[in-house]
Amino acid sequence: MDRQPVLEGDRLLLRPLRPDDWSTLYAVASDPLIWEVHPQHDRWQEPVFRKFFDQALAGGGAVAVIDKSTQTIVGSSRWEGFDPAQGGSVEIGWTFLARSHWSGAYNPELKRLMLAHALRFVARVLFRVGENNGRSRRAMEKIGGRLTDESSMVETASGLVRHVVYEIDRESFARGPLSA
Repeated sequence: MDRQPVLEGDRLLLRPLRPDDWSTLYAVASDPLIWEVHPQHDRWQEPVFRKFFDQALAGGGAVAVIDKSTQTIVGSSRWEGFDPAQGGSVEIGWTFLARSHWSGAYNPELKRLMLAHALRFVARVLFRVGENNGRSRRAMEKIGGRLTDESSMVETASGLVRHVVYEIDRESFARGPLSA
């Protein structure tokens, strides 16, 4: 699976994250309100975000999210954990968008582009969401994510946090409701 594609929608362009994206992406990520309900609520701090950014580059699956109308970076997302077994799966996550791009059509378009690409190679896509992150859980439900029985514990700055797992497979993606 190519985890470094260039994907284009009506509003957004996704392209591989580059080292020179640091300052522009950190300008978006430095907003504490983006992270207030996220399990990694301190990610707005420069040293914490630097580690996140460096891991994104090293992992090879991160994309910059660009608003086509302004040609500016408004967030980022990643593909991780590609597993070809049993039809294949990959995880989409580590996603954040500038608050100016919350609600409306941006997150559904971002996920639709990433899902359409991934589901060409795998049978299902997974999303790990902090159990108490209501904002992200509602966003998952809006795009058609199905809550599974899977969960995991993740070490965060404030201790262990349970993450629940949503999935979207080829059949459910083909049915919707990812609308713009």
